[in-house]
Amino acid sequence: MTDEIGRREFIKRGTVAGAIVATGLPAAATVARAATLPGPASNSIAPDTPAANAVHPALAARHLDSKEFCLSEYDALRPALTFSATNKSDANSWQPRARTRLIERLGGFPSTRAPLNAEVLESKDFGSYTREKLVFDTRTNLSTIGYLLLPKAGKRPLPAIVCVSGHGRGLPDILGLDDEGNPRAERNVGYAKEYALQCVEHGYAVLAIEQLAFGTRRDDAARKAGPQVESCRPAACAAVLLGQTMGGWRVWDAMRAIDYLETRPEVDSARIATLGASGGGTTSLFTAAVDERVKVAVVSAYFNTFRDSIMSISHCPDNYVPGLLQDMEMYDLSGLVAPRALFVESGRNDRIFPIAGSQTAAGKAREIYAAFGVPDRFGYEIHDGAHEVHLVGAFDFLSRRL
Repeated sequence: MTDEIGRREFIKRGTVAGAIVATGLPAAATVARAATLPGPASNSIAPDTPAANAVHPALAARHLDSKEFCLSEYDALRPALTFSATNKSDANSWQPRARTRLIERLGGFPSTRAPLNAEVLESKDFGSYTREKLVFDTRTNLSTIGYLLLPKAGKRPLPAIVCVSGHGRGLPDILGLDDEGNPRAERNVGYAKEYALQCVEHGYAVLAIEQLAFGTRRDDAARKAGPQVESCRPAACAAVLLGQTMGGWRVWDAMRAIDYLETRPEVDSARIATLGASGGGTTSLFTAAVDERVKVAVVSAYFNTFRDSIMSISHCPDNYVPGLLQDMEMYDLSGLVAPRALFVESGRNDRIFPIAGSQTAAGKAREIYAAFGVPDRFGYEIHDGAHEVHLVGAFDFLSRRL
């Protein structure tokens, strides 16, 4: 996968547009003229020769690359709420202003919490843990599916983790289910590697919720297209038209999942974490940034700079929060989690959240946690994989912080 089109390739792909510039003819006339040009047997220039690919002298000093333009706009920004505190007092003063602004950028949350109307649809015993399939309302006009996994061992009440999936099949990917909803025999499948199962096997209560536009919460067109097809694009774009964001919708769902966990006697509501990879990592980070009930956040295959990831490489529109860079970069969100604990892991070979951007963001996060006086509450691990979970250091971190 190539992250950008070079200048030569840009000109090559725009030969007709180049002809319009060179001739000054209207588009229709230029296309008609091109259709009458001599064929290959003539003296015409072959499309892949150096002469055909040469940059017109008048264009050489111009700025035609869309990515270069975006990055120049980024470089000119001075985010209004970037973290600059050097001590705990200033850091604490910064947080309320930055959190309020982040919620505004996400599109805001409902002013009241709708009744959950939670219902257990089925219960199953898997030997070392039980699994309940749930449905509950997150808004008056929106519901989600969840699975509550409870280990049989361990002292009650249990620490709990809200697990949110990334792109793919939704809940089946993090629960180890096949397309018919049955447990798979294979393990470590795909980039998610059944991380909800991994959590319950490490002794945590787990509430795995279906993110909006994945799995059971897709639109009809996506459901008909197959289990791997999500409906993020139409829903995320509709959110922007409404002045809201897919990120805000998913964060609110995760917050309502915490509301549900607080109703369960098996769960210690003072020890709740969020965990997710890729698009699930997005929700884990943003939820912890706005909801102080999250004691620990684990973010896999996501934490980076916006500049090096979703601004420079094509991503699903559900990643974008309009105007957010006017206020802060991704690493500033760690300042909204602090002094609560945050663990980040990144693959050395992740091609859509590049390791250089991850290292830059982690370095900034370390400085932020040091300003809060709790440098040990930020953890960072680089593994040798690609865009995938690892969770080796993460579970060690959770055992100490949750």
